[in-house]
Amino acid sequence: MPANPHQNHLLILEDDKGRKEVPLDSDVYSLGRDPKCDIRLFSQFVSRHHATLVRQYRENGNYFYRIVDGDLKGKPSANGLLINGRKLQSHDLQDEDEIVFGPQVRAIYYFLNRDFVPTGPPDEFDITLISPGMMDEDEMDD
Repeated sequence: MPANPHQNHLLILEDDKGRKEVPLDSDVYSLGRDPKCDIRLFSQFVSRHHATLVRQYRENGNYFYRIVDGDLKGKPSANGLLINGRKLQSHDLQDEDEIVFGPQVRAIYYFLNRDFVPTGPPDEFDITLISPGMMDEDEMDD
């Protein structure tokens, strides 16, 4: 099923290397310390394969991401996941959910649904009208 082009899914990560933005557009992501992970987390407190993001579709064609503790083979991480302050094995992510992987390693998930997408350049004849009452008296004396 094709992804809805009017949706943006974004993960803002903070770890030992700083802050980075990761746009989400694939079906599956592995997150962890291992260099082979799709999204690498830099911290000694993060498991090699700490979590997995899986895209899930709704009937209307929209989708969301589900985060699951551990890898796709079912092996959980050492420290688990704290999502919005609760320790969970899996969670269907919603806008502004906070995921904590370990001390000073966290992510915020953002879902941006754009109802309006511009299809071309702005109108070159877009004019803003100013009435004389909006101008300062000093400017009118010039």
